[in-house]
Amino acid sequence: MEYDYLVVGSGLFGSVFAHEMNKNGKKVMVIEKRNHFGGNVYTEEISKINVHKYGAHIFHTDNKDVWDYILKFAEFNRYTNSPVAIYKDELYNLPFNMNTFYQMWGVKTPTEAKKIIESQKKEANIKDPKNLEEQAISLVGKDIYEKLVKGYTEKQWGKKCSELPSFIIKRLPVRFAFDNNYFNDKYQGIPIGGYTKIVEKLLDGIEVKLNTDFFKDKEKWEKIADKVIFTGMIDQYFDYCFGELEYRSLKFEHKIHDIPNYQGNAVLNYTDKDVPYTRTIEHKHFEGIKSEKTVVTTEYPMSWKKGKEAYYPVNDEKNMKILRKYEKLAENKKNVIFGGRLGRYKYYDMWETIAESMKLAVDEVQRGTIR
Repeated sequence: MEYDYLVVGSGLFGSVFAHEMNKNGKKVMVIEKRNHFGGNVYTEEISKINVHKYGAHIFHTDNKDVWDYILKFAEFNRYTNSPVAIYKDELYNLPFNMNTFYQMWGVKTPTEAKKIIESQKKEANIKDPKNLEEQAISLVGKDIYEKLVKGYTEKQWGKKCSELPSFIIKRLPVRFAFDNNYFNDKYQGIPIGGYTKIVEKLLDGIEVKLNTDFFKDKEKWEKIADKVIFTGMIDQYFDYCFGELEYRSLKFEHKIHDIPNYQGNAVLNYTDKDVPYTRTIEHKHFEGIKSEKTVVTTEYPMSWKKGKEAYYPVNDEKNMKILRKYEKLAENKKNVIFGGRLGRYKYYDMWETIAESMKLAVDEVQRGTIR
């Protein structure tokens, strides 16, 4: 064995783990199928603007250990995520708060807003929500659901809300205060200079091979290390023997505009079902960059099929049954550890990805299974 660990994938999970094991004196190699490292948090400088190439990534957490950890690799600004929703020709602040309710109904007090929402919930009379549509209406009423939830969600998942499981929306943030801060987390912001610089520091001193597809020579790669940390799709690893898990994919269109300010906000959500994309992202607002040009990304949700990038697992009952079969196979692969959003077929925020990777690294050291 040439290496203690082969890490397949250079996103946050793989890069944090590689960094921790390298720090502990272990020999690590990272392979990455793309032509850059960083996974979906990769940022590229275009016209002096750090562009989030795979969608907006806003770091937020209440976990002080994770926050202190990430601060070792970058300085963060105090960016506050305050997206604006566009429904037809109407603008609404997000998350749902008193600004939203004033824009929708003209109400000015929490009492007035609560009265309308409770009235709509009572009229719907949903006791036991059977699907996402019923769950959303039972939480925020019909008006907010119809204008700000339904179209966006159906585009994102490629299914009608009445066909989606209720647990996808366990709760919706509703604030009876004039507060456009999307996240409640204590720590939040954007790394100054972009996420790529974080991954560069994490992987400093570690052998990294880009443009390298693990599956083109799987047998070879599994033989060069004592253990493999696999962050790709778990069903692909097992050659889809129990069938394909379902994912959602995305398409990004990046465009440079010769004006200093295109949309006035980092993120605009398009909640009208007739608009084919879900959001537009103007990256310069993340870091308050002053320049005469701007870069705007339009994000289109798409169905996934082999050959496309998988972004979101579809954790409905059907897919979870298939996943459990793959997990049983994974338990028997003592020299392969599955991690990250695709390896575990689970949606993780960035902080959760880092926390899981840190925990795995600690566990590996404590087990004493490494040489």
